[in-house]
Amino acid sequence: MSIPFELPTEDRASSPYTGYTRAHWEAVADGLLWAAWRWGTPGCALLDLPGRPSRSGVRSDGLEGFARTFLAAAFRVAGAGGEDPHDWLGRYARGLASGTRTPGRDDAESWPLILDHDVQGQPMVESASVALGLRLTAPWLWKNLDSAVQDRVEEWLRGALRHVPAPNNWYLFPYTVAGFLESVGRGDAETGAARERALELMEGWYRGGGWYADGDGRAFDHYNGWALHLYPVLDAHLGGDTAALARYGGRLRAHLDGFGSMFGADGSPLHYGRSLTYRFAASSAVGLGALTGHTPLAPGASRRLVSGSLRYFMDRGALSDEGLLSLGWFGPHGATLQPYSGPASPYWASKAFVSLLAPADHALWTATEERAPVEEADRVLALAAPGLLVQSTREDGIVRLHNHGSDHVRPHEGESAAEDDPHYGRQAYSTRTGPTSGENVADNHLSVEVGGRSSVRRRIHPLGAGQGEGWGWAASWHRPVFTGGAPMVPGLRVESVTVARGPYELRVHRVVGAPPGARITHTGWATGPEEPLASALHGLHGWFPGTETVRAPQGTAFVPWAELPRLSGEAGGTTVHVCVAVLAGEPVNVSPADAVTAVEPGDDDGGSVEVVWADDAARTWISFDPVHVTHARGAAGGGD
Repeated sequence: MSIPFELPTEDRASSPYTGYTRAHWEAVADGLLWAAWRWGTPGCALLDLPGRPSRSGVRSDGLEGFARTFLAAAFRVAGAGGEDPHDWLGRYARGLASGTRTPGRDDAESWPLILDHDVQGQPMVESASVALGLRLTAPWLWKNLDSAVQDRVEEWLRGALRHVPAPNNWYLFPYTVAGFLESVGRGDAETGAARERALELMEGWYRGGGWYADGDGRAFDHYNGWALHLYPVLDAHLGGDTAALARYGGRLRAHLDGFGSMFGADGSPLHYGRSLTYRFAASSAVGLGALTGHTPLAPGASRRLVSGSLRYFMDRGALSDEGLLSLGWFGPHGATLQPYSGPASPYWASKAFVSLLAPADHALWTATEERAPVEEADRVLALAAPGLLVQSTREDGIVRLHNHGSDHVRPHEGESAAEDDPHYGRQAYSTRTGPTSGENVADNHLSVEVGGRSSVRRRIHPLGAGQGEGWGWAASWHRPVFTGGAPMVPGLRVESVTVARGPYELRVHRVVGAPPGARITHTGWATGPEEPLASALHGLHGWFPGTETVRAPQGTAFVPWAELPRLSGEAGGTTVHVCVAVLAGEPVNVSPADAVTAVEPGDDDGGSVEVVWADDAARTWISFDPVHVTHARGAAGGGD
């Protein structure tokens, strides 16, 4: 698809994979800003972009347009050492003066006040972008503001310090506001308390291996990169705090050791978790790691990932004909969105432009692009802290994520089927597929059916994860939750294990405590009928013969209409169900029916199962009570 503004000529010598250079990044930033500013108010305080309003209302949406585009402009100008050929900072200076003159007033320019998250919280989110933009551009913007405007801006920002954030990454918004105020000599006990509280919570949310939970529950998603790592690492970098940079930068390095493998060969990030309309913001942690040196990735590999992600969306219709980022994934897509999303929400994608803070002579831009991790070799990576299993195949460039630990259900919340979230509850996600909508048949899902009612998976309890040479596993259990009637069946429990090996996914489920007459279904990947993808599911044990194909007429973020394979079987008491799933793209041609030669259930009443692989006679043993997975090499080698 065409991009509605001009880009530089591709450079395939220094960027053999993407053709993009630093000049392309600057051009995209400028193009996005030009398009967005067509919708600015006369006083430049609000950008009222067209589209459906968020639940926070149009005034908050207008502030969001100002703040999030300001972040892109700030990275753009700061990265150029203050050069501002389009006078972006002049517009934002006028907007700062207009928006803070009478905050809270219902007029054409005034910004909404920052209140508690459950009253009027969205302005607190935007305060962080305003504060970070001001910190980045302080030598050229802040220092030239009239002192009265500076005072008004400070007073408005301090609303973030005096009100209650949402119980998650939101605590980093007052943290960022306080960091700016301290950087310009306006710190005090109030700013110190905001920063201390955020860092205290971060310690409780850090689960190891470079992964933070987004709050007190088990939500592990893209917020790790574009919020939980970005704010403290960038704060330490800008402030020259070597101790903090060593601490938080070390965690970023550990995060990128796994996260760097979560981009497809086409540049796509994993379609998983909330706020996916932020799109190429997913690469911000990669750029930040390269900028600060806290990354395991070579500079050329980092640029391959960040430029690949940016180009992925530029080439696939993320921009409207007017050059605006649409609410969706490629083009507009309602199922991708959350209720808090408004017309300017996609502009948190601006966080990716943190890469521009690396100057033109930085290795991120001078090194020749190298292959992304997915392009180097087949990989299976077990991430024990979040309970995730990453599986990638070099030949087709697809990355798959098997979810056995992230559910976005907060500790105080009950488990309700009405709150089922397709972006967390499914067992697998990828860089080439999206989940089906909640109104259609769920993809990558095991459902227990009791009395004609189907179950969903809400709270996920991890049971472990591990890996060996060329293979890996992850496991979890959940209580099936039902819509209509009784929400749960007493004693009912599903234990699930995924073993990834090459392109194959061995999926083993033990259903415990199912009442007589219960049935189960299990689905595979949802793909479009004309896509160059193959989705297949083959039952090995505990399923009726044959696999049916079912339809998802509302499609996914990737296709307007989808279909998926489904197995069915009987349950009652304790039963074990084994199948092999495959998602493959051209030129890969594999059949799950050919993956396994034998399945041998144990004689321990559903307590174990043994699988013999066809290619090399390797054996995988899966036992329950407790869950344990072992793998032995076959005659042809492979595994351990």
